[in-house]
Amino acid sequence: MFLVLAMAGFATCLLAQPAKRRTINSNVVAQQGTAAKATKASGDTPDRAALMFPVKQSMPEDVAWRRDVYRTLDLTKDANAPLYYPVEPMGRQVNLFTYVFRLMLSGRIDAYKYNLDGVESFDKKDRMEVREVLDRYSIYYEEKDGKINVENNDVPSAEVTRYYIKESVYLDQRTGTFSTKVVAICPILMRGGDDFGGDATPYPLFWLKYDEIAPWLNRLPVMASNVNNVTSMTADDYFTMNRYDGKIYKTNNMQGKALANYCKTDSAMTKEQKRIEKEIYDFEESVWGHMTKEDSIKAAREDSIRLAKEGPKAKKKSTSSRRSSSSSSSSVKAPKQSSSSSTPRVSVRRQRR
Repeated sequence: MFLVLAMAGFATCLLAQPAKRRTINSNVVAQQGTAAKATKASGDTPDRAALMFPVKQSMPEDVAWRRDVYRTLDLTKDANAPLYYPVEPMGRQVNLFTYVFRLMLSGRIDAYKYNLDGVESFDKKDRMEVREVLDRYSIYYEEKDGKINVENNDVPSAEVTRYYIKESVYLDQRTGTFSTKVVAICPILMRGGDDFGGDATPYPLFWLKYDEIAPWLNRLPVMASNVNNVTSMTADDYFTMNRYDGKIYKTNNMQGKALANYCKTDSAMTKEQKRIEKEIYDFEESVWGHMTKEDSIKAAREDSIRLAKEGPKAKKKSTSSRRSSSSSSSSVKAPKQSSSSSTPRVSVRRQRR
């Protein structure tokens, strides 16, 4: 009844206007509708999902420190399995590639070309048309009345067993936080493998800008545990919490080289990956000065071993020297002054480390 009365009142107000004003208002509404459609077609307006799920984690441009890292996610690992299963849609449950592939077909998200150098670009000139993706990778589709339709059996979700992701590890000096943010995602099509041990050939499909797909990923539930199947999280939670497990294959550097360009063996590659991981970890530890329980136990063990090797005399000597140095540094003798002197006494206090 409320809606009927509201519509009746609106119609009364509209009819109460002069004919000329009604014509002007109708023209304005028509122009606004046309402009809204054109803006939506150009992709400049925020999608409804972005308004309903404002999950964007902003990374300031003027951060004090940042390290861009590229990783490879193998979906056969348990940590990355939530992105792969179910391979074929089961009711409302779909895997990540099927989900983003459907969004791309409907025009809700944009796909960007994967260049030969592997560097992502989100310019308009690098946007890929849906038909270009389907034709390049031989994905069967049907077109009717200008609409492209791909059946679930023709979506190559089973062959997308890897992903490239770009993440930025940064220190925000304004909030004092050390965070890791996913910047881009690239699904990889693995084809050409056989039953006789032949390796499949990776075909990186396209880059997806994470900030554009994050509102949609917040609608995609993924399984969070093998033990408790009721427990679930969204795909956006999965990436925001960094639940994935990926090996580093490239970092942003001045020469633009990937690890494979200067690591000639698998052992050298593994060693370099560990070095970069430790470099990032050590930087965070140096910023906050954290020491884990294992590190403190290790330091205490090393001290005890060193003192045992030096013997009891060295221990007494180090203790006495430490006491003497501390006593000499903690106090300084001041000259004798008369009680009538107004000059204040001066003391030196050891600086706290």
